[in-house]
Amino acid sequence: MEAVGTRPARDGTETRPSGDAAQVNAMHRISLNYVLGADAAPALVRNSLLDLLQAVSEEGSISAAARRLGLSYRHVWGELKRWDAEFGRALIHWEKGHAARLTDFGAKLLWAERQAQARLLPQIEALRANIERAFAVAFDESAHVLTFFASHDEALIALGEQARAQRLHLDIRFTGSVDAIRALNEGRCEMAGFHTRIQPAHGSLSQRTYKPLLQPGRNKLIGFARRTQGLIVARGNPLGLRTPHDLTRARVRFVNRALGSGSRVLLDELLAEAGIAPEAVRGHDSAEPSHAAVAHAVATGTADAGFGIEANARVRGLDFIPLVEENYFLACLKSSLEQPATQALLALLRMAEWQRRLAGLPGYAPMTSGEVLSMTRVLPWWRFRTPRVR
Repeated sequence: MEAVGTRPARDGTETRPSGDAAQVNAMHRISLNYVLGADAAPALVRNSLLDLLQAVSEEGSISAAARRLGLSYRHVWGELKRWDAEFGRALIHWEKGHAARLTDFGAKLLWAERQAQARLLPQIEALRANIERAFAVAFDESAHVLTFFASHDEALIALGEQARAQRLHLDIRFTGSVDAIRALNEGRCEMAGFHTRIQPAHGSLSQRTYKPLLQPGRNKLIGFARRTQGLIVARGNPLGLRTPHDLTRARVRFVNRALGSGSRVLLDELLAEAGIAPEAVRGHDSAEPSHAAVAHAVATGTADAGFGIEANARVRGLDFIPLVEENYFLACLKSSLEQPATQALLALLRMAEWQRRLAGLPGYAPMTSGEVLSMTRVLPWWRFRTPRVR
């Protein structure tokens, strides 16, 4: 953090002055302590100061922010004053008769921290999964543990929460769809999550990407969910973005997903079908590691549009332009299909309670959840000759 003047930092280190004598700036070290939360709203790892700034920003009132956080006005006032002194600058503008609002410094602090969390969400989820797995094994020897590598997905996060009530612990590592299937085939996980368009076409990028990784007879597919992907845009869609062609406008700044992610494969497939060269989209080469990070980039104005799922757009108050429906599959090896942990997962996916929760997520619907599917039927890329009867 940059602050005016020099003084000991909160953690006991001393700031170092730089610049001329008229105005001395110093790098100010501040210790922010985090608590690992139960969900990602508003953040998976929680810090009381950042949660307070978020509440003031959204409520426009210190008293309303205090009520929302279950704190007293006096406590909130004291905390804000203490942090103002700690940073050496104000975090909030407050004038009698006017709505409270973040200062430029306060807004930048909140933006930077939330951006970091959005980008680190897959790693934070992996940390939580590691901790939960360790405690599950230590305190409940009969608990089932299933290791996942999967494309980032809000429904999988919800499934992990639902599974804990059934004494099933999903050790989920979010990665690209391609890397997830490779990890499965290499024995680094027991379940892989990936997604493709409904009835993907022959010769499509999806076929060229996934067919070499999946082998009928060796890999088994399990129905999980149907979801919608599309353009994540600012509230009110001020630029009027509706189709992939709109992304080629000179002033449109786009934010993409990382190479190897299923969403990037899907976007490139849509661009190819529309006859659009990737380099015609400003920002096609940019990369964010999750749908949450894409939505955050749009919410903070660093991008005008991104490609992702509806749930992340809605939670940040953004608009969503649906472009394509897809199936999200779970894949395992045939040899692990009858294992107790896999069977426990299948039973959970078939539960009406879970399917109601899934249907409540924006842009999601159950899709033969928990059923073992014919790979050659849902991914019709293989052609096998029917034996001739003599």
